[in-house]
Amino acid sequence: MSRATPKVVVAHSTAWVAQTWLSFVLSVGVTAVGIWNLPVDTWVKSFLGMGLLFTVGSTFSLSKTVRDQHEMEQLGTRIDEARVSRLLSEHDPLAPPKL
Repeated sequence: MSRATPKVVVAHSTAWVAQTWLSFVLSVGVTAVGIWNLPVDTWVKSFLGMGLLFTVGSTFSLSKTVRDQHEMEQLGTRIDEARVSRLLSEHDPLAPPKL
C-alpha cells in the first residue's frame, strides 16, 4: 500500500566538472602568482601563502561536512518514511480496539 518515492540521482555533466576544477585551479594559481610577485619581504609572502593553503583546506573540510550533513538528513527521512509505512501496514482499521 505504501508508495515509495523514487530517488532521482542527477549526475553532473563532464563540462560542469571540468569548469569547476578549472575555476578552482585558476583561482588558487592566480592568487599564488599574485602573492609571489608582491613587492614585500619573503616572510610576508610565506605568511600569505600559508593563509591561502589554510583557506583552501578549510574550504574542502566545510564542503565535505555540508555534503555529509545533507546525506544524513536524507537517510533520516528515508528511515522515518519506512517506520510510517510499517506502522500503516500493520494497522487494521476494522480490528476491535485493544483494552
